[in-house]
Amino acid sequence: MDIYRTRKADGVLLSLSTKSRKWIFIGALGLCSTPYLGSVGALLLGLGIAQLSGHPYVHLNHRVTSWLLQASVVGLGFGMNLHSAVEAGASGALLTVGSIALTLGFGLLLGRLLRVETKTSFLISGGTAICGGSAIAALSPVIGAKEKQISLALGCVFILNALALIIFPFLGHYFALSQEQFGLWCALAIHDTSSVVGAAGIYGPKALEVATTVKLARALWIIPVACISAICVGGKLREVRIPYFIGLFVVAVLVHTYCPAWDVLAPYATSLAHIGMQLTLFLIGAGLGRNVWKSIGWSPLLQAVLLWVFISGLSLYLVQTMAFI
Repeated sequence: MDIYRTRKADGVLLSLSTKSRKWIFIGALGLCSTPYLGSVGALLLGLGIAQLSGHPYVHLNHRVTSWLLQASVVGLGFGMNLHSAVEAGASGALLTVGSIALTLGFGLLLGRLLRVETKTSFLISGGTAICGGSAIAALSPVIGAKEKQISLALGCVFILNALALIIFPFLGHYFALSQEQFGLWCALAIHDTSSVVGAAGIYGPKALEVATTVKLARALWIIPVACISAICVGGKLREVRIPYFIGLFVVAVLVHTYCPAWDVLAPYATSLAHIGMQLTLFLIGAGLGRNVWKSIGWSPLLQAVLLWVFISGLSLYLVQTMAFI
């Protein structure tokens, strides 16, 4: 089920010993633990490691990335105010519901037109509509997806995540989006929470607050979508996974809002969360080795790209024109 699994080094520097590859990886990880590299730099460094020396701990990558992402999201909550977070979440509620339904429907239509295998198409559509790899991981056992189908969907989503982190801040400035507009656009148009937070954090603190809140509210839609999917395909409702870390994020926001004594520690918690996000992006990049790129067929990737361009363009138009932003 893990796209990162491989039996040999995936980089081009195959003459390096395992020990040397580990030291290179650990050194890069240490560099990403500093506040100087930034989200884009961490992702690009991870991609470079994946293509050159390879990931020496590739079998652990997916699990560590998942836990680190969740812990970092909770840490960001310790720097947010409940009232502004609720306001940010409410502003994007209508767009969230509409975009999820539209993305799922259009994605399945694209998959049929491009003759993408049905379950792969559904996972790509669900990952684009809700929250990337987390949605794919939650939906795959419900619909009985096989390892190859999951790998294809995850590969497409992670590649586009990497691209989004680089181009979205540039496009935001090009279209002169406010921080609120950019944060909402990120939450609607970028797949994974890690890249949403990374891109919004580059743009500004208010963009980060809006993006994180709306994205996590969006992630809750994993539950109803997974339940409906289980009913439609005759799957098992007990396979539906609830994203509990979102509840911990809410607790963190409540602590920051109503416990003034926490204000002394809040900056340290949020700083650690930002470093955790940089490490997450580095690990995502490091997991995109050459075998991942080669395993993705043109049809699934084309479906993912067309669907992403569609929802990105539509959501950009809406956040620019609708009065509640």
